[in-house]
Amino acid sequence: MIRNLIRFLILIAVVAFVRYLIGMITRAVSGAIKGEAETAETAETAESTGARQSKDQGELLRDPVCGVYVAEQTSIKKAIGGETVHFCSTACRDKYPVS
Repeated sequence: MIRNLIRFLILIAVVAFVRYLIGMITRAVSGAIKGEAETAETAETAESTGARQSKDQGELLRDPVCGVYVAEQTSIKKAIGGETVHFCSTACRDKYPVS
């Protein structure tokens, strides 16, 4: 009787451990798949908006005239009303209405 009880407790511990391992493997695979999907989605978004992101160029900001995303360091800047507005080109900068 005691042997059967010990076997049952060991069986419960083994099942719990196997479920734990399966859960960890499932989360790892799910995270890898989700990470790949997010990377592909980010690339699609960047291609569709014409945005390119580089660690060297800093944050991407949207040009208020044409809507193109431009890196903060490479943008054409103009101070308007105490704020800095970022443009993709001098043509967009010149088209921007100053109020």
